Amino acid sequence: MDRTKKIKLTREITLRMLADVLLICASVLAALFIRYIYLVLFEASRAGSDYRSILNNYLSSYRDSIWLLVLICLLVFTVNGFYTRGRAYQGRYKVLVVAQAVSLSYLIFAFVAYFLFRDMTEFPRAALVIAWAITLVVLITARMWAYLWQGVVREEWYHFPPEERGSIRHVLVIGGAGYIGSALLPKLLEKGYHVRLLDLLLFGTEPIQAVIDHPNLEVLQADFRQVDRVVEAMRGIDAVIHLGALVGDPACALDEELTIEINVMATRMIAEVAKGSDVSRFIFASTCSVYGANDNLLDERSLSQPVSMYARSKLASEAVLAQMASERFSPVLLRFGTVYGISGRTRFDLVVNLLAAKACIDQRITVFGGDQWRPFLHVEDAAAALLKVLQAPRPVIHNQVFNIGSDAQNHTIQQVGEIVHQVVPEAELLRQDLELDQRNYRVDFRKFDSMIGFSPRWTVEMGVRQVVSAVHSGRVSDYREARYSNVRYLEEEGLLELLQKEHRWAYGRVNGEGLLEVPGMTGFDG
Repeated sequence: MDRTKKIKLTREITLRMLADVLLICASVLAALFIRYIYLVLFEASRAGSDYRSILNNYLSSYRDSIWLLVLICLLVFTVNGFYTRGRAYQGRYKVLVVAQAVSLSYLIFAFVAYFLFRDMTEFPRAALVIAWAITLVVLITARMWAYLWQGVVREEWYHFPPEERGSIRHVLVIGGAGYIGSALLPKLLEKGYHVRLLDLLLFGTEPIQAVIDHPNLEVLQADFRQVDRVVEAMRGIDAVIHLGALVGDPACALDEELTIEINVMATRMIAEVAKGSDVSRFIFASTCSVYGANDNLLDERSLSQPVSMYARSKLASEAVLAQMASERFSPVLLRFGTVYGISGRTRFDLVVNLLAAKACIDQRITVFGGDQWRPFLHVEDAAAALLKVLQAPRPVIHNQVFNIGSDAQNHTIQQVGEIVHQVVPEAELLRQDLELDQRNYRVDFRKFDSMIGFSPRWTVEMGVRQVVSAVHSGRVSDYREARYSNVRYLEEEGLLELLQKEHRWAYGRVNGEGLLEVPGMTGFDG
């Protein structure tokens, strides 16, 4: 390799050169100061009493010669690859290279000063030797700092959680091929995260087809109830986003024991593996359904009154994770509003999407009851909120519960029907007094906005228009297909039997008070 090869003067190289200049100048000044003090203390008879004159001579010698020494050092350092190959030098070889370069620089300086610049020969020879020694020490220390950091300091540094080192780069997304997950993955990959997806892929790879070939995405197709696969997936991970669950009241009602196994016991196992693997940030997707039926405006401190197995299973998981919180393990529990909108795996068993699709295809908008309140949230905003939590400082989110949504999107079912009717006026708006869903809750979302800084971009009207556009364009062929409904897909495709196990390791029951009891979990107040 040609050592004289021209280097590109980047900002980094300029700063390193400037640092070397400062170190050389400081070393020479220190050497002159040491020589002067020695002269005053131990050679007073030879120096006489004119110490000021001696000091002025030293400073004059420094001013006349330092520019030449700096120039020679920079040239020699450049030829020796200090600013191009220096980081590739390792250990003792790096020390040898620095020692040779510094020594050669001072020898060249002494030769040039004596033969070409006679006025520099007044530079004290003893000070020159001291300057050489000091420069040698400080430059070797500066060049070896990265090596010392890696071998000593960084070992201690790695005992801190990844996010406290500002280095969350590897994220495990469990259940990331679902409704919210398929909207989240592109956002994570766009931000440069390395993402590992653990999912059974019940709906195939179509929901994540847009990103499946991304170089930063690794897909593990497995059941997250299998502890060995979870341990495998957790290797090298900095943070976990757990979206995996049986989702929706009808789907969870099909088999309550299976719901407990998947939604509660598997969550506890995954969190224990994460905690044992020093994965300190654990983001859990919960639901505002835990509030059940309540006429008040509800915040994170409000009483939870779940009325469905789905909500009870989510609340039970929240209790499990909160009990596991420690200085080194930070669960954060996100209670999402009722989600709507188009994603990689769109659902039409959700009220906004369903009413919008029925308006387009059936020309009918049927509202049951209508006075029930719901907080609504677009799937893209749900994904954006997860990203916000991933990027937030750990102390802010440690063991916190956040409602995710916006106050402006608290609507009654009747109001949603009217919004759909405004977008699709040709559809007939019908109201039936029969209330099939007992849930009724309005939610306060100010905590998440004030602590994290989050404002949803979408509105219900925008979401309705998006669904209508998807139907008219043919992106959604028939909203009644089983693949668009969690409960129908489980029943009609035989997937419920696939998920059920002959020997379950997680059993739970609902007691006489309607509370969920899970083995090994205490202190849960539903």
